[in-house]
Amino acid sequence: MPTNHHISVPRTAHYSTLGTAGKHIKHIWIACHGYGQLASKFITKFEEVLDEETFVVAPEGLSRFYFGGNFSGEVAASWMTKGDRLHEINDQCNWLDIVYDKYVPQMSDEVQITIMGFSQGVATAFRWVQSRCRPCNNLIAWAGRIPEDVNYKEIQEYIDAKDIYFIYGLQDQFLTEQRVTFFRTEMKELGLKVEETSFDDKHVVHRPTLKELGAKIKVGSKQSQLAVSSKQ
Repeated sequence: MPTNHHISVPRTAHYSTLGTAGKHIKHIWIACHGYGQLASKFITKFEEVLDEETFVVAPEGLSRFYFGGNFSGEVAASWMTKGDRLHEINDQCNWLDIVYDKYVPQMSDEVQITIMGFSQGVATAFRWVQSRCRPCNNLIAWAGRIPEDVNYKEIQEYIDAKDIYFIYGLQDQFLTEQRVTFFRTEMKELGLKVEETSFDDKHVVHRPTLKELGAKIKVGSKQSQLAVSSKQ
């Protein structure tokens, strides 16, 4: 019988950015793509939130493959499979830590941090948040399920301080009305205060909705800063 082993190795990871990092940046988005996407294409959606004070970084899942199951398919990426699940989750978290530590220190000391996952990227983003508790302001679950294996009770104080958004399309072929209802119940049972927004489209990052959400986050951060200033 063979004996299986694991070993950590150096490897090259991929990511894409929008904007120019620096102390002038007051809003940073860390955006995790969905299954079968590439960071370089996924990040183009975030042109909707981009301005001179915003920076977006999209890390790419560490596994690449030919989409469609044959060698003529488009190159795509995935965050993980169920094989060696715990090792893959740890690799994801280490990868996102590297991205966070590279860029967040370059920004304004008052930078507002938004962590967003789309589809498969939702589980990736929220597992990282639960595992590492990195400082952030907003968490976005877009067209994906907040993973049931995350113990939010262990990080209750941390998670309560975040604005959490659940975004989905009314025509989403993967999120039926029954599933959305189940997610609502599940999130309520987890004690998560989540703001829900829907749009009339399929399983996509809907540009107009993303633009509206970006504007709302910026207004919220300004109000928060004013509240802090008024107490000083």
